[in-house]
Amino acid sequence: MDQLSKALIMSKIEELATNLSEIKDETGEFLLDFDGLIVDDKSWHVWNWPQGVGLYGLYQYWKMTRSETAIRILKEWFSQRLLESSPPKNVNTMSPLLTMAYLYEEEGMTEYLPYLEQWADWVMYDMPRTDEDGLQHMTYGPENKNQLWADTLMMTVLPLAKIGKLLNRPSYIEEAKKQFLLHIKYLADKKTGLWFHGWTFEGHHNFASALWGRGNCWATIAIPEIIELLDLTEGDALYDYLVHTFERQVEALALHQDESGLWHTLVDDVTSYLEASATAGFCYGILKGIRKRYISKRYLPMAQRAIEGILNEINQDGALEKVSIGTGMGEDLEFYRQIDQTTMPYGQSLAILCLTEYMYMYI
Repeated sequence: MDQLSKALIMSKIEELATNLSEIKDETGEFLLDFDGLIVDDKSWHVWNWPQGVGLYGLYQYWKMTRSETAIRILKEWFSQRLLESSPPKNVNTMSPLLTMAYLYEEEGMTEYLPYLEQWADWVMYDMPRTDEDGLQHMTYGPENKNQLWADTLMMTVLPLAKIGKLLNRPSYIEEAKKQFLLHIKYLADKKTGLWFHGWTFEGHHNFASALWGRGNCWATIAIPEIIELLDLTEGDALYDYLVHTFERQVEALALHQDESGLWHTLVDDVTSYLEASATAGFCYGILKGIRKRYISKRYLPMAQRAIEGILNEINQDGALEKVSIGTGMGEDLEFYRQIDQTTMPYGQSLAILCLTEYMYMYI
């Protein structure tokens, strides 16, 4: 893709952003029912993790371009949510606090401060823990007792670290570091370098040992983010450990990329379908890792192919196709192969993230 493509990239991001702000589950097909508690994972005007990832993608785009579309959508979302009662606190509803913290810092949105303080305090002192003091992946559904999931690093640990930096709470930062180390210990597969979806201390196993795409992409995103957020530098022990973990994963991803530029929903299983949201997450992390010199530039062609694959999956409505719906923990690999696909907020969100990161190529 040559320099003339910058206008195309920006137009695609704007299309994705507009779609993201309007997406809605019109039929109720994708509503989740947890013993009578109905959760809408698809619509935009909901306080949950799909929207949280979207907010962060829009924030990154606004930070780079000062897009009026992006900042309008961001401020409208937070303004509307703050007029409502806050949802129950869990791993996933913590996700929007990452963007909230950045907007508080850059735009002086003082009405956000009580939320930043109280939600981070909840993570530190009231959130359920696993053995070895891990953050239990508690959501709206089952309690996931004693379980660690890769998603937690993106949804809860990054916001905690950012709030710790912002509010000068060193204990929050140390907690975030500990959680990264613990999740790597139990989720990074030593044989392949890829990540398992989850771990349970109840039986001490990785469930189906699924090397699931979107679970992997949260690690690909979160590691470069935490290194940058905490200003870690080469020679620091945590920096070196995180970078080596990141490199191992990217090396493995290079072995499994499809000729389309996408990766499979089970990264190492070519019989599973190609999945675009994981691909966008991988692409974002790889591009950022190259830009920040965490990994070698030799991975740039892989990221380039992924960008082209992502562009091919953006439909005329500005939605990313080939996106698996919200995915719980599977007990066997067939569970992941059978997950349905539809357009989801995090599809547009992750596409915005990777395309925004790609724009650094034009500088």
